[in-house]
Amino acid sequence: MSGSPRDHTGYLPIAEHGLIGDLRSVALVGTDGTIDWYCCPSFDAPSVFASILDAERGGCFELAATVPARTKQFYFPDTNVLITRFYTEDGVGEVQDFMPVDGDMVETERHRLIRRVVCVRGSIPFRTRVAPRFDYGAQPHTLRMVGDVAVFETPKLSLGLTATVPLETDGPDVRADFKLSEGESAVFALDQVGGEVTPRRCARTEAEEQFNSTVAYWRHWLSASKYRGRWREMVHRSALTLKLLTYAPTGAIVAAPTTSLPEQLGGERNWDYRYVWVRDAAFCVYALLRLGFTSEAEAFMDFLIRHVSPDGHGHSGPLQIMYGIDGRTDLTERELGHLEGHQGSAPVRVGNAAADQLQLDIYGALIDSIYLYDKWAKPISSDQWDDVSALVDWVCENWDQPDEGIWETRGGRKNFLYSRLMCWVAIERAIRMANRRGLPADLNRWRECRDTIYRRIMKRGWSETRQAFVQHEDGDVLDAAVLMMPLTKFIAPTDPKWLSTLDALTEELVSDSLVYRYDPTASPDGLRGDEGTFSICSFWYVEAMVHAGRIDEARLAFEKMLTYANHLGLYAEEISNTGEQQGNFPQAFTHLALISAAFNLDRALG
Repeated sequence: MSGSPRDHTGYLPIAEHGLIGDLRSVALVGTDGTIDWYCCPSFDAPSVFASILDAERGGCFELAATVPARTKQFYFPDTNVLITRFYTEDGVGEVQDFMPVDGDMVETERHRLIRRVVCVRGSIPFRTRVAPRFDYGAQPHTLRMVGDVAVFETPKLSLGLTATVPLETDGPDVRADFKLSEGESAVFALDQVGGEVTPRRCARTEAEEQFNSTVAYWRHWLSASKYRGRWREMVHRSALTLKLLTYAPTGAIVAAPTTSLPEQLGGERNWDYRYVWVRDAAFCVYALLRLGFTSEAEAFMDFLIRHVSPDGHGHSGPLQIMYGIDGRTDLTERELGHLEGHQGSAPVRVGNAAADQLQLDIYGALIDSIYLYDKWAKPISSDQWDDVSALVDWVCENWDQPDEGIWETRGGRKNFLYSRLMCWVAIERAIRMANRRGLPADLNRWRECRDTIYRRIMKRGWSETRQAFVQHEDGDVLDAAVLMMPLTKFIAPTDPKWLSTLDALTEELVSDSLVYRYDPTASPDGLRGDEGTFSICSFWYVEAMVHAGRIDEARLAFEKMLTYANHLGLYAEEISNTGEQQGNFPQAFTHLALISAAFNLDRALG
């Protein structure tokens, strides 16, 4: 294949990928033209291609020049159509990857993935190998040719591959070698087949039509953005990425479309993020509302109404911290021992045991997003207000419990300052809504509780020795989550106590604009190994400095942060000491924080 940056064990770095999707699932396409990750028919379905988690057993869809080539990747402007270019001695070619978004329901069930290869200069020989490995590589499949369609079959899922070049079977896989001259193209289409969806060839004209309609869909969607500031390209790429992480049938927004990409190579911090975290999704709603995308916010509110009712009091409160994309509550965690993990980083996990944790901050994130939706998009209904009131009443009863906190530590419950802060936000925003719209509420009780939390944070969340607000009550460990204190309007951004906290965080947790969540040696979180800097915290830091009036420092930190994005402007969850992306990719949390930081910094710069 081409001269790619895959290591000797067959892995590309996490950052060497682009993302395509159809608002139901996504595929990660490597810079060498290989699809390394794809789950069908939905984000949380078992993988079909998972070579990003096991180069040998995971399965992949290779498509590249067969002669040495330099490669570059970019997005077709203002879309989620990905182009991978191959520069060889004899010519230039490109692979256009996309998943059609529009179409009727039967076509939607096809979950079509189109790979169109075009030779734009000279002539180039190409090769493809399609090697699906169903159910995370655990389910064998049969392969049969139906005319010129290759059908990969398992009891639960069947895929049909059609191509405009002859396909050859190779055991359970399909191969093709072909040469294109300037102006010539070849098309590969992979469809889910079965039921009403029959294998159907994808001719060049159909691929052209679907390319054009997909481009039109993304451009039409993006045209609703109201952002006209600096960094428009990065902000719009982040918005397009957040949209790709939306599950259209329910309005759910996943935290990331991957599982078990390591927060540290060789470490055990490998989690499944293909679910709806109430916190992440609520912050997403805020970021999208900021840009003018109200229909996504409305779809998520619908998801909440249908699936997240505060009636069912589990042992971790009226809400779970996360749900399945269809609203299910059982996300049992298990390990896939037959996969070696990305670059040998085991275990590979599916499901997430943190679903049962108590994380009190989610109530603030959720009610804040409902408050903003009510203010900027459309007024919430009387039934929704009843649900909000019930949640606030529960928060008033339960805010002073120890919990696992925003970072989902597995080292025991503590009285985290951030959890208290967001309980304050939950009550404070509900009071604002009630006052603005004259809605019924037990305002005396709510105010009394809000003020009690405020005084408790000021008294027991402040460390005289550190001259800073700290991670948990009566401790002295610093935590980047306290950066949210001025962002939630809990404390004035120029308050002497806050400025002193900002200085302490800068000194201890900031490294060249990058911010660590906390020091795991000072605050054990129940897990082995170190981690990188946390990208959402780096953008929170920018925003906190903007509010504190440190505009020049904020701008420099933001510009530096942009240099850590991958070649397409995408971010994982963390950044390693050497500047590599780490953790699940791309991460909604990071992109929504980028949007918010860019928005506020741009406004401050005038």
